[in-house]
Amino acid sequence: MSIEVISLSKQFGTFTALHDVSLQVHSGELLALLGPSGSGKTTLLRVIAGLETADSGQVLFHGEDATDQHVRDRQVGFVFQHYALFRNMTIFENVAFGLNVRPKKFRPSKEEIHDRVMKLLHLVQLDWLADRYPHQLSGGQRQRIALARALAVEPKVLLLDEPFGALDAKVRKELRSWLRRLHDDMHITSVFVTHDQEEALEVADRVVVMNEGRIEQIGTPDEVYEQPASPFVYEFLGNVNLFHSRLHRGRAWIGDLEVDAPEHAEAEELAAIAYVRPHEIEVERTQNGEAALAAQIVHILSVGPIVRLELVRENDKERHLVHAEISKERFRELQLTKGEKVFIKPRRLDLFPNYPHSQLKH
Repeated sequence: MSIEVISLSKQFGTFTALHDVSLQVHSGELLALLGPSGSGKTTLLRVIAGLETADSGQVLFHGEDATDQHVRDRQVGFVFQHYALFRNMTIFENVAFGLNVRPKKFRPSKEEIHDRVMKLLHLVQLDWLADRYPHQLSGGQRQRIALARALAVEPKVLLLDEPFGALDAKVRKELRSWLRRLHDDMHITSVFVTHDQEEALEVADRVVVMNEGRIEQIGTPDEVYEQPASPFVYEFLGNVNLFHSRLHRGRAWIGDLEVDAPEHAEAEELAAIAYVRPHEIEVERTQNGEAALAAQIVHILSVGPIVRLELVRENDKERHLVHAEISKERFRELQLTKGEKVFIKPRRLDLFPNYPHSQLKH
């Protein structure tokens, strides 16, 4: 079941939640809507579900206009952040609820309901808890039951709103892997909302990065992380260093460091911001005759196989920190200590000309 969103707009009073949003979700795809609070991702999910009505635009399911369809006619399964399980019902009864409340002529037999529910409980690896009540389950188990309940009505589309938001970090990570495996087995078209970058990049086939009611970028996890389309995407997806730069005819300067910028071959004396991920910063004890930026190490943090360095560039009047990540083996090889001078240069960078300084995070 494919989904197509065409020029959706939605306002709540004077607040614009969605501004002319268009999007295609391929059949069998697991798509993440990623963005900060207020970016419009949950509103978009609710419009797709039929829980909200857009002010303008269309929603198509498999090419058919579903814009004015009632939520019950869209054959959508919905999983909320806080489970929404019925406390007075057993796990079996919770999963069977959507089937039992169907009109009699559409309701499966008791035997069919029993078989379907037990198969789903087996699928989510919790069939042994069928007679328990929600309060007797862990948070992760309750969320898996909520997913089984959504699947029980055999939806054509599965929508998940921050499905792991109420869980601790360890359980979230376990359920992310479990959801990916489950989706690979079922191939049901799924859209999930998250503000967790790692979650989106780890689980989704494609990621939609949203900001202020608009789509900033759509792409595979590798595409949005490695080739950010805008400064916002760069800053939102992981840590990044920002360097003031100058552009002129395919060359860029960060202080005295000169680098190639062939994509800006026609630029004439433009100010720019250079974006560099911490793992793309090379660190050396000596300059080795090559152009580099002098910096002082102000903090060292060892985290597993990675060592994170905080540095301050020499002659940096505003004292902006530069973050670098190197392997523990490289750290031992360099024998770095806090307070000493080193030389740094970007292994790779992306330049965005004329981006307003007031909008940047340091």
